[in-house]
Amino acid sequence: MTRAASPSRTLNVELGERSYPIHIGTGLLDEPTCFAPYIVGTQVMVVTNETIAPHYLKRLLATLEKGASRPLDVRSVILPDGEQYKSIAQVEHIWDALLEAGFNRRCTLIALGGGVIGDMVGFAAAAYQRGVAFIQVPTTLLSQVDSSVGGKTGVNHPLGKNMIGAFWQPKAVVVDIASLASLPARELSAGLAEVVKYGLIRDIAFLAWLEEHMAALRALDEAALAEAIARSCEIKAEIVAADETEQGVRALLNLGHTFGHAIEAHQGYGNWLHGEAVGAGMAMAASLSHQRGWLSAADRDRAHAVIERAGLPLAAPANMDSAAFLARMRLDKKNLDTHIRLILLTALGEACISDTTPPDQLDAFIEAYPRR
Repeated sequence: MTRAASPSRTLNVELGERSYPIHIGTGLLDEPTCFAPYIVGTQVMVVTNETIAPHYLKRLLATLEKGASRPLDVRSVILPDGEQYKSIAQVEHIWDALLEAGFNRRCTLIALGGGVIGDMVGFAAAAYQRGVAFIQVPTTLLSQVDSSVGGKTGVNHPLGKNMIGAFWQPKAVVVDIASLASLPARELSAGLAEVVKYGLIRDIAFLAWLEEHMAALRALDEAALAEAIARSCEIKAEIVAADETEQGVRALLNLGHTFGHAIEAHQGYGNWLHGEAVGAGMAMAASLSHQRGWLSAADRDRAHAVIERAGLPLAAPANMDSAAFLARMRLDKKNLDTHIRLILLTALGEACISDTTPPDQLDAFIEAYPRR
């Protein structure tokens, strides 16, 4: 069943000649003008997964056909669903399909799915014939507010998350809020981790808004979701425009991710959702920030409360001691030389990059942190 498109909002990621729009609204999957201007050439490959395909693939294919000003050769690839499939092997299936179809360097890939699909399709596009166009159509809250924006693409390695990839910007991002209606509650909470992150690192007024509207967000209120998605994308677009390849301020977007990625890798990808691991990681970062004397106890508790109200864990996994954490954290991409770099909070709405936590203090902090 299709829905008439509601008035949409368009933001822009300002990257000079590589700038692109983020269209946000309800019913945009059925709106040809959100896609047609960004399709390069006549060859289009839509990549999705087994969960999303039954809901949205036919609708998107119909929209592409409806908006075409010239005949298009549109194909599709359906991959298995899950973080455990975010691998080079699955990206090779995309490349195989492109090569078997004879797609050239003026083809366009479309990522229809969550962050796993978006990251893999972006990486496939970055590498295929040394770079082809792609469009992001994120269908989970996490991908709508974070992974679809900014051009980070890649796959996981058994020893570390997102360790193989490239920066490759999409031609456009199309966020259809209605696609969240099919999202399980656990996945919605996982997405809220990234929304909360923006308030913690950049915008205390937005954090206060989230505290007031968290119940509405978890109830899938479209007006609340539209506001949260738009503000999250605004913040991310501003940071990406200032630091596209994460040489400085963009690293602040990784609040909780160093701890979180360690949890994901140690537990096995997919056992803890990315947002769940980031939620616990942000709680750990807030606690360490307080221990370092940078964040008050009241603000630490406030950070913990909003994370918990989003339906996210505060405690670390029971089966991870400090040695397990530190072994994974040493593989983090932000690290320089032998220093573990962490994103910590100096106040609510303000974050910093720190590699000055003494190793023995970090070890003791992790060992004493609550487990579940």
